[in-house]
Amino acid sequence: MRPFDYVAPNTVDEAVAILAENGPGARLLAGGTDYVVDLKHSSKAPKIVVDISRISEFSRIEMTDQGLRIGSGVTHTEIMDSALIAKHAPAMQEAALTIGAVQTRNLGTLGGNLVTCVPSLDSGPVLIALDAAVTIAGPQGKRTMTLADFFVGPRKTALEPAELLTDIVIPKAMLGRGCSFRKFGLRNGQALALVNVAASINLEKAKLSDVRIALGAVAPTVIRAIKAENLLNGKAPSDDLFTEAAEMAATEAKPINDFRASASYRLDLIRAGAKRVLAEALERAQA
Repeated sequence: MRPFDYVAPNTVDEAVAILAENGPGARLLAGGTDYVVDLKHSSKAPKIVVDISRISEFSRIEMTDQGLRIGSGVTHTEIMDSALIAKHAPAMQEAALTIGAVQTRNLGTLGGNLVTCVPSLDSGPVLIALDAAVTIAGPQGKRTMTLADFFVGPRKTALEPAELLTDIVIPKAMLGRGCSFRKFGLRNGQALALVNVAASINLEKAKLSDVRIALGAVAPTVIRAIKAENLLNGKAPSDDLFTEAAEMAATEAKPINDFRASASYRLDLIRAGAKRVLAEALERAQA
């Protein structure tokens, strides 16, 4: 490993200034579960590593006027232990539990998982099913966008040079609704997702309303199954309806063949997973 400089700013403004001053030679470090591995095997060392783990606002989980705010530096273990998340968005805890091993969840951060932006990331589908927004800080100030817009392509986000992700907010209107998550892998733990699926449901006069279905590992980024959502909205829930919606969700995905699974098998997993999360989300909405 080649030598590099290291700095640990205490505020967002300090971090942004360092990133702006050093340009492409600066790399961010939060939990380090991805980047430290890359650093050990990369032939090109950064000019400076900017450790943002000491920025206090990144480690908060709190209720705000906008909704449930989760700092980008919150770890997966902290998500699993949070009473606020358990009350308002328990499906996030289901997703966090599937990420890596205990050591990975203790160090890895929600923001790092999102910024890595691999198609199979486990935190993305639930947050997209809950219409989460992200806040980005940079030299020009702060800006917000939906998480769906934040994901641009495999390992590519909407972050511009010298920008960093500061927090994730689940809108108040989405809190407490029925939501469920399922991950399918080749083993029970420490596995990349072959497919992951999340759904959130609202009920109005016993009819489905504002249904959201998010699919991971079956397209370049996490996607919503819009046609399946439209099929469900305004209808009374039933097993046959959920089967039809799951079939339609599979038509909206673009899975690949690789050494872990075939595209056809992934389509079968979408059908099974989408039906299961819809049924579970309905049970939670009714409760």
